[in-house]
Amino acid sequence: MKRFHVHISVNDLDANIRFYSSVFGTPPTVLKPDYAKWMLEDPRVNFAISKRGLELGVDHLGVQVESEAELATLREQVAAAEIAALDQTNAHCCYARSDKYWVTDPQGIAWEAFHTLDSVPVYGETQRTPTKWSEPASTGTPPQATPGACCA
Repeated sequence: MKRFHVHISVNDLDANIRFYSSVFGTPPTVLKPDYAKWMLEDPRVNFAISKRGLELGVDHLGVQVESEAELATLREQVAAAEIAALDQTNAHCCYARSDKYWVTDPQGIAWEAFHTLDSVPVYGETQRTPTKWSEPASTGTPPQATPGACCA
């Protein structure tokens, strides 16, 4: 089963934790000094906020899956549409170890598809840099991953 994912960059983590905890009627399921996440069941959403984004507001959207098979199916759909994707296996990001890939929609919004494998004690191994991956795969120039980059 899939879960919709939203990650928002904020400037005041405490104020946003209070706000979203009130909106969702529950405290975060993960709380770190620079990050909070709510794993909601109704609606089924993985909603995260952090002070780690390059700009304030919606940082990226995504789909969290429960198995490697589901992730492979989503990845095949992207490949069939000739959409360039950035693959990251065993990535350490947002206090989790995941296999994932990234695409950018026509508006420039990053989309992440991922399968979480485990939790890790750090936000990510390196700070990310702005990148877009919207060029068709047929250009022969696949997007390049920054080793350990967190949250494309």
